[in-house]
Amino acid sequence: PTRQGSRNADGRFGSQLPSEVTDRMNQTDQPQAELVRRKKPLARRVFKWLVLGVLLFVGVAWFVGGRLVAPANREISQPPNDLPIVPFTIDSQSGSQIAGWYLPAEGATSSIVLCHGIRGDRRAMLNRARLLYEAGYSTLLIDLQAHGESPGEHITVGYLERHDVEATVEYARSLNPDHRIGVIGWSVGGAATVLAEGLELDALVLESVYPTVSEAVHNRVEHQLGWLGSFPAEALLIQFQLRLGIWPDQLRPIDRLSSVGCPVLLMCGSDDPHTPLAESQRMLAAAAEPKKLVVFDGAKHIDLQAYDEGLYSVEVLAFLRTHLSP
Repeated sequence: PTRQGSRNADGRFGSQLPSEVTDRMNQTDQPQAELVRRKKPLARRVFKWLVLGVLLFVGVAWFVGGRLVAPANREISQPPNDLPIVPFTIDSQSGSQIAGWYLPAEGATSSIVLCHGIRGDRRAMLNRARLLYEAGYSTLLIDLQAHGESPGEHITVGYLERHDVEATVEYARSLNPDHRIGVIGWSVGGAATVLAEGLELDALVLESVYPTVSEAVHNRVEHQLGWLGSFPAEALLIQFQLRLGIWPDQLRPIDRLSSVGCPVLLMCGSDDPHTPLAESQRMLAAAAEPKKLVVFDGAKHIDLQAYDEGLYSVEVLAFLRTHLSP
């Protein structure tokens, strides 16, 4: 084939294109090259911001998760002088030594264990103890592990706390072997009771108890962040595995409710954003007979006794008389 072009002075073949054509080509190439050079730094900056955003999100989620499961220990003052309370401590398989108060009622034939909610302590159940004491029931109020004066490394939303309920029920039986035994559990205290093994209760009252920890976390985060809360909620759930070695499937009280083997009274607020009414209705459906659901109109995720003491007293005392009477 015949080569196109002519030899340059140095003997190489050169282009035969006119100079004005090559000038136009060079002018066309320059903006494109400049655009490419501009795009590369922009892409790098976007990538860096994305990486920084992910790292910031992970850091915030880890910090928030740490705060949620951090121990809620505090010193408890002396018990009220107007009640014959006896302090006690017992060992639990949770690894903690559980601190509590025992309030014996004269002539009682039943003992009731009172379990507080997350980040609370036994004092949160003191008004319930007064109510029951006046009705003739002996009560035991405890600090769940990592709460109050009971040591613990992490709050585990019922997983380790279930052993504290087991230990307290066993202790209640040792004090009064002939007593019928009931438990009133508020929120995490109720979840821990349902997750516990071998309680053999005669009555169980559950106040604002979550059906699954996944729903509990999503409800709380999405209540604060709206639809944007789904992803942060999943990031918090992952930390149950990373921090505590607990799988969310191990924290599903609704799956255990049918096997508690005793009558169940469920109580909830109609406007509770953390444990919505629909979830309490599902808990009711999962429980075995006899069972009952009491809804406190307008109440959120709060102390239901303090919200409506009249309704609380009537429903709880009627339930306990029916199922704990000799």
